[in-house]
Amino acid sequence: MQFNFNSTEPIYRQVADQIEEAIFTRTFAEGEQIPSTTEVSKEFHINPATVLKGMNILVDAQLIEKRRGVGMFVIAGAQARVVEKRRNQFYDDYVKKLVSEARKLHLTQAELSSLIERGFSEQ
Repeated sequence: MQFNFNSTEPIYRQVADQIEEAIFTRTFAEGEQIPSTTEVSKEFHINPATVLKGMNILVDAQLIEKRRGVGMFVIAGAQARVVEKRRNQFYDDYVKKLVSEARKLHLTQAELSSLIERGFSEQ
């Protein structure tokens, strides 16, 4: 994990985002224990309450769960939930804007699909 202490994004949000990314990439597998609040706070010199606030975002999103006296664990199905969330964000952040711009250019759906296929083939 790496934190940008000069960022406008709060540290607790960075904690949540980085753990979510680790779940997405399967660095933290479903059923696996993640580093404790204490471990993260000591390693990165972050207030434990700040780390806990970030982790609680993921508890609320049903990506990790607290097991009293044992620690935090990745919930079964968490990776799929992250993928679904990111697909929805991709649609909202990119596809809607792409379609809007295509309409302004009077591109048909077929023309837009052709351009997308071209983009895939050039990669």
